[in-house]
Amino acid sequence: MHDLVPTYLGEVTSRITAIADDASRGALDGAIDMLVDSIRAGGVIQAFGTGHSQAFAMEIAGRAGGLIPANAIRLIDLALYGSLATADLSGSGLERNPAVVEELFGLYPIHPADVLVIASNSGVNGSIVGLALTAKAAGHRVIAVTSLAHTMAVTPKHPSGKRLSDIADIVIDNRAPYGDTTVEVGNSTTGGSPAKVGAVSSITAAFIAQLLTIGVADRLAADGSTPPVYISANIPEGDEHNSALEATYGNRIKRGAPKPSPTPTEKQPMEQPPIPNERLVSNEQ
Repeated sequence: MHDLVPTYLGEVTSRITAIADDASRGALDGAIDMLVDSIRAGGVIQAFGTGHSQAFAMEIAGRAGGLIPANAIRLIDLALYGSLATADLSGSGLERNPAVVEELFGLYPIHPADVLVIASNSGVNGSIVGLALTAKAAGHRVIAVTSLAHTMAVTPKHPSGKRLSDIADIVIDNRAPYGDTTVEVGNSTTGGSPAKVGAVSSITAAFIAQLLTIGVADRLAADGSTPPVYISANIPEGDEHNSALEATYGNRIKRGAPKPSPTPTEKQPMEQPPIPNERLVSNEQ
């Protein structure tokens, strides 16, 4: 294990450095401009990811140092606010199902100025591509965070035959390799088959999310306005500060689950499309 620490560190830092170099050369400026224009127009950043890429949406929306006008679109909301049962949330069938995106999109009061930022390492699953298409059809701009190395090496799963990168107005490469993993363990001398571990897309995507947040806040501050950002809820006056700014956007940003209904109705699980045998465990990023 100890000799693999520098190996993995090198894989992570080389990719973080590459993204930082891209940003220093202005590669993120177009996305930052788009987000700043949205906020100035009263818009909200709508962030979406499935599987491990839900972590990207959580970096964008609702955390200390994050922008107040940001909302995480989540598949779980189809059960919390929509028509699906909690049983529908298990496995990877939902993230691959393009049929759920219209209901998902309709759960949120999305305004014309809102921009969608969609993260997906593979960039090919049905809900990811479907939401991007739905957003574009409604006139919204879309920013994609994806692995170009991976998405160009796999077949799109959406009926349109499109990838997320085909739909987005701006594409940001998260620099993850095909398959996401970077470190090989085990070999013939140890009696087992080699295995690949050391995924990197969650780390690089989080770095991109923070660079976008920093860029937007810096641009707003440069114009003389105070960036609307969260402070930690675990410091004095944190809750008061955050709640006051959240109130500006009313129900346009969701934080947490809804209050339970006094007369809950039982929801029936939806029929799931068949899941291809080659991926029994979701590794959507």
